[in-house]
Amino acid sequence: MTITRWAALSIGLLGAIALAACSDEAKKKGETPPVPVVTAKATEQDIPVTLKVVGRAEAFESVTLKSRVDGQVASVLFTERQHVKKGEAFIRLDPTDYDARLQQATAASARDAALLAKTRSDTARYAALRDRNFVSEEKVNDVRTNEAAAAAILRASKAAEEAARLQVSYTTIRAPFDGVVGARIVFPGSSVKTNDTALAIVNRIQPLLVSFSIPEKHLPRLRKSLNANSHGMKVDVTLPSDESRHFEGSVRFLDNAVDATTGTILMKAELPNADELLTPGQFLNVTLLLDTLHNAVTIPNEAIQQGAEGNFVYVIKDDGRAEVRKVETAAADGGVTAISKGLNVGEIVVTDGQLRLTPGSKTKEAGAAKPQAPEAPAAK
Repeated sequence: MTITRWAALSIGLLGAIALAACSDEAKKKGETPPVPVVTAKATEQDIPVTLKVVGRAEAFESVTLKSRVDGQVASVLFTERQHVKKGEAFIRLDPTDYDARLQQATAASARDAALLAKTRSDTARYAALRDRNFVSEEKVNDVRTNEAAAAAILRASKAAEEAARLQVSYTTIRAPFDGVVGARIVFPGSSVKTNDTALAIVNRIQPLLVSFSIPEKHLPRLRKSLNANSHGMKVDVTLPSDESRHFEGSVRFLDNAVDATTGTILMKAELPNADELLTPGQFLNVTLLLDTLHNAVTIPNEAIQQGAEGNFVYVIKDDGRAEVRKVETAAADGGVTAISKGLNVGEIVVTDGQLRLTPGSKTKEAGAAKPQAPEAPAAK
């Protein structure tokens, strides 16, 4: 064995002895190596108090149109998902039968009008004869009675004529409001029964409503916020499949009673939906802004730990040791939590590495230690 080999072995043996001596000395003192942790400083900022729920889109107005008369579809004047204006015709029924009834009623009105004219002439003539003592007063009264009866008959005929005219108008189905027509339900030749056969579904989707329910425990803060905002509480709506697109709206409805079976209360928000990107029936994520906490103490969400006695955090003191601190949270938003009690601005909290910590543990930043250089391979 060469002298160089002996020297290397001697140096390694001395290093091992020294390391063992240091380890024994540390054990005698009861010290453990510092725990690597990641920390963050408590800051001060405004935090919105929000409530996130799942809602469903609803049409602002919706109607299933049905015919007010029996008949047969003559023509369908709309295409599916067509935008229609109030009063615009989009279905016509065959009006032939109702046109004939209208002509019959018109003729009856003309006949009764002629009869009334005759009775009025008779009344005038008999009144003149009575003045000349050619007829009695009783005869004049009979003629006047006939005139009154003829006038009543004419009014009935006019009413029947108007009813027939309405029947004709009912053969044209018109949009009750501005909206979008859905799928075609009937086609030319389809038979239609009064108030039975669905002809078309029209939805008004500008604006659009979003209905959602919230737990009753939020009612006090909710009422306070509603009273403070005359234009309604603001809501932020996103699609479950794409949370990058946001739609803003305002609360327009709060139900007058809590649902006893679920312990929730129904609310509705109104969205402009100008681009018609949202459709009735969609599930939507709704974020309701209840309040804003000003100058709140905030820390990352990762720092909050759950224990038997509630929430707590590990606070790093000036000497680098960890201290368990009970805290009370107020709200969370955007990856940070507002602390209402138990922490001050500027204190250092642990955000990663809590599992290895115990009260009083000495800590070090996880990235503080420099990586050791790899040993060079021994020369052969």
